Amino acid sequence: MVTAGKRETAGKNRIKVNALTYSYSESRGEVFREVGFEVGNGDIVSFLGPNGTGKSTLLKCIAGIIPYKQGSILLDGEEVSGMKPEKAAGKMSYVPQTQVSPFPYPVKEIVLMGRAPHLGLFSSPHAEDIGKAEAAMEMVGISGLSERPCNRISGGEWQLVLIARAITQESGILLLDEPTSHLDLGNQMRILETIVRLSESGFTILVATHFPDHALMTSNRAAILKDGLLSEVLHPEELITENLISHTYGVDVRLIQHEAIGKRRIIVPMLKSGGKK
Repeated sequence: MVTAGKRETAGKNRIKVNALTYSYSESRGEVFREVGFEVGNGDIVSFLGPNGTGKSTLLKCIAGIIPYKQGSILLDGEEVSGMKPEKAAGKMSYVPQTQVSPFPYPVKEIVLMGRAPHLGLFSSPHAEDIGKAEAAMEMVGISGLSERPCNRISGGEWQLVLIARAITQESGILLLDEPTSHLDLGNQMRILETIVRLSESGFTILVATHFPDHALMTSNRAAILKDGLLSEVLHPEELITENLISHTYGVDVRLIQHEAIGKRRIIVPMLKSGGKK
């Protein structure tokens, strides 16, 4: 069973977000406003909320992929917007929700691309870089896919490839955008187990997710982004209540605890019709 336990904030702050506001354009209004939170070293922070609330956009702002309207993002005390791309890439790795290659690159080549921030413009990977890529594949359990064309693997395997590429980047902070979306139950659990293992090995991880249960299983901190506002960042056991989840997603839910899964609670959505008899 995947579980991150009742960890407190693991260490000093790696990320500090202050009064962050983002909008696509003046005419479309703000996606989110005055967002603020801190992330400690070794934390797993889950950002929950319905589709279209800006969770992915928030991660992209933190990663420096898109510019924000106002506020600040400090990474180890330095403003992200002022960092050179290679310096930011040496500290943070962004794993997109979907990224499909039309070319049949071997998996090992995709993972090796994570070394790009550490290489010169015209440099080729060395034996050390290849070794780091192989170690990352072993860490996430895909060494057996090394020679497989990347367009001939499953969705769950592809997500693990992208995570291995991020590990190879050696940034220490992973930003995961909906890492379990579109995956079956088995692959979801493989991704969640990988996230917990990476945190235990020292990675700081921010996750945008639709699934409150996943936050309860893996995270030591969580928040909900809805209607442009971010809730207080709390331990998932404190944040996730029946009333709050029902209000957030517009569906009646029950939080249930069963001896078979220990102290962890699970979320059970309720059908309005009562379901089949």
